[in-house]
Amino acid sequence: MKSDFLTNLFFRALQTVSIATMLVRLLLPVAIVAALYLLWRIARNLEKPPKLTEEVKIVRKSLSEMLKENRTRCKMTQEFVAETIGVSRQAVSKWENGTSEPNTSNLMALARLYGIPAEDLLKGVESALEAQEKK
Repeated sequence: MKSDFLTNLFFRALQTVSIATMLVRLLLPVAIVAALYLLWRIARNLEKPPKLTEEVKIVRKSLSEMLKENRTRCKMTQEFVAETIGVSRQAVSKWENGTSEPNTSNLMALARLYGIPAEDLLKGVESALEAQEKK
């Protein structure tokens, strides 16, 4: 009697382990697919550039206009400016079309190259911001 009870208990435990093993085998691929999907969504969101505020757009546009205006006033090419301050021509192009802006040291180098105080470049930006605020 005791032997039958132990045998029955053993087989039930074995069935429980078998069911658990089957569940793990069935659910593990689903969990992996779900995890990969979540990682893909996270990576996709990381790739999106942050939306620019209206103020940042105005700053970039006005700074780019000031840079291009001063370069053309000095009759310099983008290539010449790039070689002189030690950046690529593409960087100068991005600054002038408003895709990106120069860092502080490059801004200072540009002002020296154009023969104007750096404040003059920034005054153009400030004027554009003030004009936008009045609208």
